[in-house]
Amino acid sequence: MKEIIIIFASALAVVGNIPYLLDVVRRRVKPHPYTWLVWTIVSFVVFFGALEKGAGTAVIPIAVSEVFTLIIFLFSLKYGFKSPPKRDKYFLAVALLGLIPWILTKDPTISVIVMVSIDLLGFMPTLYKTFCYPKSETWLLYGTNVLRHSLILSVLDSYNLATMLHSIVMIITNAIMVVFIRTCKEKKV
Repeated sequence: MKEIIIIFASALAVVGNIPYLLDVVRRRVKPHPYTWLVWTIVSFVVFFGALEKGAGTAVIPIAVSEVFTLIIFLFSLKYGFKSPPKRDKYFLAVALLGLIPWILTKDPTISVIVMVSIDLLGFMPTLYKTFCYPKSETWLLYGTNVLRHSLILSVLDSYNLATMLHSIVMIITNAIMVVFIRTCKEKKV
């Protein structure tokens, strides 16, 4: 049963990301490049941290999603949200600094906590952009992320802060994105 859940969660990463990537190329959505780069870095650390802390095969959907995160970041450079505010560069700098605790302590838990915090901060530009411009995103990616992270939590080999925190935060933030996309009206900012 666990293997089926892992396959299904991995398939959700594909189902949620391929239409999003196509929407990026078709210019229906405009991903925020800094957010997607922060997510790429965070997902990398979370994947290896969860693997080291005993998550087991539950990291497979994280890896599948990480490949798409990197691809979407690369596409966001051409098709994404242009002229991000200067403050967004700080999110990127802090994300890179989040690697230091793991290097110094040799324990991924601190880095996972730091990176998830950075991930949450890195999500803020996209949350704000989506609150103001809900049509700049589509709900499918974020909705499948909620389900995928819920499934990941159900099949972990080891339950600890390093293996659970990212999925819990992703469930909450992605659910907020779905609410913004589905209920907010375009604003003039």
